[in-house]
Amino acid sequence: MSTLAKVPCTIVTGFLGAGKTTLVRHVLENADRRLAVIVNEFGDVGIDGEILKSCGVENCPEDAIVELANGCLCCTVADDFVPALKSLLDRPNPPEHIVIETSGLALPKPLVKAFNWPEIASRVTVDGVIAVVDGAAVAAGRFADDPAAVARQRAEDSSLDHDNPLEEVFEDQILCADLILLNKADLMTDADRKAVIGEIGKVLPRAVALVETRHGQVPVKVLLGLGAAAEADLAARPSHHDLEGEHDHEDFDTFIVDLPAYASPQALVDRMVKAAEEHDVLRMKGFVEVDGKPMRLLVQGVGARIQHQFDRRWPDGAPRRGRLVVIGQKGFDQAGIRAILLG
Repeated sequence: MSTLAKVPCTIVTGFLGAGKTTLVRHVLENADRRLAVIVNEFGDVGIDGEILKSCGVENCPEDAIVELANGCLCCTVADDFVPALKSLLDRPNPPEHIVIETSGLALPKPLVKAFNWPEIASRVTVDGVIAVVDGAAVAAGRFADDPAAVARQRAEDSSLDHDNPLEEVFEDQILCADLILLNKADLMTDADRKAVIGEIGKVLPRAVALVETRHGQVPVKVLLGLGAAAEADLAARPSHHDLEGEHDHEDFDTFIVDLPAYASPQALVDRMVKAAEEHDVLRMKGFVEVDGKPMRLLVQGVGARIQHQFDRRWPDGAPRRGRLVVIGQKGFDQAGIRAILLG
């Protein structure tokens, strides 16, 4: 690569639990170039960063995975993102491609705009914005509001506010995309897939490629090398928040539960399912100790859908500290959730 060439960057966006980290891990394990990753957490426990660091990929060592947990990237561009990007570029052996995984609540457009900042504009470009969609969740109607029904309700009671912040975040991520991955296609019926693709098409004002995936398994050559230069194409990427001075996450809460060791993976999964079903839980993810097992158990939940696997050994001599990040709508019952998980 020429020293004058801009380093391409891929932004991976998508709602909570859509499969972004799984996709990034797939890229790390299969790319044939020197990579770096910037991963943004919603909350102060680096679960996603830990998942990526467990890959053990030679072309992306642990010190090339940068975790930003001080807030959503779209809100902390100046304080966190630009300095982190510059630190990677200033390395003696800088990356040939940088992958940026946003939090599930981030709006990608402010991040794309940041690539026009003078400090980095001549050094990097947005190769592409990839939006990962949880097809099964969308098919279940989590983001499919009925505009006609909303209009009828507003006509009946003008004091009601029917704005759905989850839907706005979802749509903003889609509107900024150069490539949409309809993930978890194996959990959808043919009718579901057709309906979700139709809903996505209604949101988009321009043609955007869509690929159906399972577990984020897409050839790396499809993901990297899009050459979109998205920072020069902002007008084609509308946002619900274009006219707003700032963006916040006051509609969501996050908290951390310190977990004890469990007798089996299913013992924890059963509690997580119960917590999700009884309370307004959007996302759970973390690590836990299982009695008699040398490896830590990674658990990830989207609503009541829970996945788990043993991902790496606990460090020798270090305490086995189980922790779970829980994300939900503002005001959800944190005490009730803790009681179920720990009771």
